[in-house]
Amino acid sequence: MKQRITYLVQNPDDFTPEQLDVSETTFTLNKVPAAKEHRITFGLSELPGELRTAFEQWHELHIRWTCQTPYTAVPPFTSRVSPGLHVFFTPRKDQPETTLCDHLHQAFGPLPKCSSPTTSFTKLPVLSERFSMSSYFQYYAHVPTLENLVTFIHEKLCNSSSKACKAAASSLLSVAYLDIDYDAISHAVVINAFWAPNTWTESVTLPGKQDTIEIGVLTHEPNPDPDDIGFGGFLTVLGQDTAPKPTRFQTPTRHYPLAHPLTYTTSLSSPTGLHPTLIISLSTLPIPPHATCKLHAHLTLPSALFIDKYQFVDPLFLAAHHLHALRSLSGATDLEAPDWVVEQWGSAALFEVALPNAPNQQAPPAAYNISIPLHLRYLPAAPSSHSAVPLPWPVLFFACRADEGAKMAGNPFDRLHLGYEALFGPKTRFMHVPPAQGVDGMVEWIDVPVLDLRGAAWVEWGTVGMVVGAFLGLCWVLFGGKKEVVVEKGGKKKQ
Repeated sequence: MKQRITYLVQNPDDFTPEQLDVSETTFTLNKVPAAKEHRITFGLSELPGELRTAFEQWHELHIRWTCQTPYTAVPPFTSRVSPGLHVFFTPRKDQPETTLCDHLHQAFGPLPKCSSPTTSFTKLPVLSERFSMSSYFQYYAHVPTLENLVTFIHEKLCNSSSKACKAAASSLLSVAYLDIDYDAISHAVVINAFWAPNTWTESVTLPGKQDTIEIGVLTHEPNPDPDDIGFGGFLTVLGQDTAPKPTRFQTPTRHYPLAHPLTYTTSLSSPTGLHPTLIISLSTLPIPPHATCKLHAHLTLPSALFIDKYQFVDPLFLAAHHLHALRSLSGATDLEAPDWVVEQWGSAALFEVALPNAPNQQAPPAAYNISIPLHLRYLPAAPSSHSAVPLPWPVLFFACRADEGAKMAGNPFDRLHLGYEALFGPKTRFMHVPPAQGVDGMVEWIDVPVLDLRGAAWVEWGTVGMVVGAFLGLCWVLFGGKKEVVVEKGGKKKQ
């Protein structure tokens, strides 16, 4: 097992080396304000037999979970996905059918529309054939917390007497995002957890004498190369070093923070009805950081919601909603099917946003709204009059073309397999628009009217009564009211 812990201090003036204490087996921080990333790498031989057998059946598996509370993302941990659970999966050719969903249910709790990858997952679109870092299948579910995963780790991975293991698992309840990666080439499982900026007073202890933990306390440093990010600070390898060593390095990255003070929120048009409209509100007019940059919105929609792609063919319709084009749409896109016959988890869409004309520099920046019409499917009956459908906030970012010769590989902090990179070229730079802070959560809820099972019996008997009554009335008209007509001599009619 290998571990790497990185503390990224935002303000260098708030940190001094005296806040660190390192012994042979313990690394202690005292009130260090920083964001934190903890990376653990397991070899397959270090996992329990059941998990080892499961991973050996898959070619690659990438799990991305993000909390639904807005958090501050600091470079190089700038990349984002919509809140919830994202699973990207590629099966082995000799084992197309797997028990992946069974393991996901055990780890994350009951997940809707997850029975097998061949029926529940959707095929991940790849618009850039040169981009090789893409899985084959995709799945999404609204998972608000990691409580089930923490319980699973306590019961399946931690020994009953291992307090350190259980404490580390419980700390996952406060992460901003969690990544789990496996591929058949490395035969390693990598767990990556990120915590938003906080003040850390804690101790890191070696689990065993033969183990090592790489720990870095870093700050940003100016870098003349705009494609790279520079860091400086202190680095130690617990179990080998007895004192932090000064370090300085720079690395390229795909995901950058946006220098312009731009944030966004989302809401739904009122009343929502069965055709809700998602409204993305930008705090100011979006200004592209470079002439090659295009603003995009990536949506992840559960199966109860869908997009009618034929609406987004009309240029006037697109312009009215401040959209330029629907660049990609995959997943459950049947326009007529009710939700109970849709086997797939949902759909994913990528929109290119229409940027406004150059704003007047003398006028104050104005807000800018983007609207995306959605449609609801008919939902199954329930013991209530309405069912709640979650709609996660989209990811908003500028996609920019990197300079010729830019090297995107080799970043030790890079985060891949986010569901939208394969829709762009391999040297695309992503500059993310952060969500506004202070909102309740990054999930909108839609109340959808459904058949209430509590009163369904009255509807059933009422329908039967109407049918029987209509049948009897029709019989009376056809048979009960018929009278014989006799024609007498002389042409007169007599009943």
